[in-house]
Amino acid sequence: MENNEKKLGFFGLVFLIIGAMIGGGVFSLPSQLAEGAGPFAIMIGWLITGIGVFGLAFVYQMLSSKKPDLTGGIFSYASEGFGKYIGFNSAWIYWLSSIFGDVAYATLIFGSLSYFFNIFNPNGNNWPSIIGGSLIIWVVNFLVLKGVKEAVLVNAIVTISKILPIILFIIVCIVFFNVKNFTFEFWGNPHLGGIFTQVKSTMIAALWSFVGIEGAVVVSGRAKSQKDVGKATIVGLSSAIAIYILITILALGVMKRPELASLHNPSLAYILQAAIGKWGAIIINIGLIIALTGALLGWTVITAELPYVAAKSGVMPKILAKENKFESPSISLWLTTIVTQILLLFSHFSNSGYQVLYTIASTAILIPYFLSALYSLKLTFTEGKNNFKLKDCIISIIAVIYTVWILYAAGVKYILLNCILFAIGLIFFIWAKKERKEKLFDAWYEILIAIIIVILGILAIYLLATGKVSAF
Repeated sequence: MENNEKKLGFFGLVFLIIGAMIGGGVFSLPSQLAEGAGPFAIMIGWLITGIGVFGLAFVYQMLSSKKPDLTGGIFSYASEGFGKYIGFNSAWIYWLSSIFGDVAYATLIFGSLSYFFNIFNPNGNNWPSIIGGSLIIWVVNFLVLKGVKEAVLVNAIVTISKILPIILFIIVCIVFFNVKNFTFEFWGNPHLGGIFTQVKSTMIAALWSFVGIEGAVVVSGRAKSQKDVGKATIVGLSSAIAIYILITILALGVMKRPELASLHNPSLAYILQAAIGKWGAIIINIGLIIALTGALLGWTVITAELPYVAAKSGVMPKILAKENKFESPSISLWLTTIVTQILLLFSHFSNSGYQVLYTIASTAILIPYFLSALYSLKLTFTEGKNNFKLKDCIISIIAVIYTVWILYAAGVKYILLNCILFAIGLIFFIWAKKERKEKLFDAWYEILIAIIIVILGILAIYLLATGKVSAF
C-alpha cells in the first residue's frame, strides 16, 4: 500500500521521464548542431537519433525486467554478459564519462555567468571560471560527505528552472519564426561537406541530450500499474525528442544557420535575445545557472556511487567501498572530486571547453551503452527457443547498430583518447584482482582486449606528445 499512494500513474511517469531526460545540454543544442550541418541534415540526424534512442530505452527496460537481480548499475550487464574485465571497463569508463559531464556543466554554468559578469568568459574556462567551478565542486563534495543527498525540493527547483525557460523559448520562437531563415543553406554548403558528413556531425551533440537515458526510462518500480510503463516511456521519450526537434527547428527560423553556429553558450539565450531583447537572454541564463548548480549535487552523489558499487561488486579496489559515519562513500567521493578538479584545470587549455568535454563524455558512455545492447541481444538467443521474442531481438539490434554508428561518427581521435583512459583503468583492475587473490583474466579474449587497449593507449599518448592529436 505504501506505497501505492506514492507511486505514479501514467501522466506522472510521463512527466518523470521528460524531467529526467531534458538536461542542461539542450540550452546549447542549436549552435552545436548548426556548427556542422544545415537544416535538412539536422532533421535527418534527429530521425536517426530518435530511432537509436528508442532502441536503447527499450533495451534498458527489457534488461531491468529480465534481470532484476543485476542491481550494480548498467556496468553489471557487461560483467554478466562478457566477464569481469569487460564489466570493469564498462564501470570505469561510465564513471569517467560522468565526471567529464560534470566538468562540462561546470564550464556551462560560468559561460552563462559571463553574460552578467565580464570576469568570466563565454567558454567558462578562464581562470576566474576555473576557480569558481572549483569552489562549487568542493562545496558539493563536503555536503555529500556530510550525508546530504539529492532532495525533492532541489529536484523541483531544477526541473522548473529548466522547463519554464524552454517553454518561453518555444512560444517566442513560434511567433518570430521566419521561413527564409530556415531555408537558408537548407542543404548546407560546400564548407560543411556532403549530407552524410553533415549528418555525422550532429550525432554526438544529439546523443549528449539523452545521456542518462539508462536511468530515466527504468521506472517500473515507481509505477502504480506496470501496464503504464511501456506507454509512458513511448510518450515521455517522444515528448523529449519533440521538444529537442522543436527547439532546433525554431532556432533555425529565428536566426540563419551561420549566425547560430557562431553563438556562445548557452545559445538559447542569444537566440531569445535576438527575438525579444536582453531580458530573454537573462531569463534563459538565470534558469540554466539555477538548474545546473542545483543538479550538480545529484550528479555528484550518482557519480561517487559508481566506484563504490563497482568495488562492492568486486571489480574495483576494496578501498573505494569504504563509507564514513554519515554512510557516504567517502573514498570514492574524494577520488571523484580530485579527478573532477584535475579535468576542470585541463579544460582551461581548450578553445571550446564545453564542446570537447561533452564529446569525450558522450564517446565514453557509448561503451556501456553498446555492451548493454549487446548483452540484450545475447539474451534473446540464450534464453531458449520458448523465450525468444523477435521484437526484443530487433530492438537490441537497432541499439547495437546505433551505438556503433555513433562511435564511428565520433571519430578516431576521441576513440584513441578513450583508449588512454581504458589503459589507466587497467591499473585499478589489476589492483582489485590482486587484493582479492583472483585470477587476472578469465578468458583469452579479455587478454587480447587488454593488449589492444594498451597498444592504442600508447599510440594515443605518442600522437598527443608529437602534436598530431590535441586532447582539448
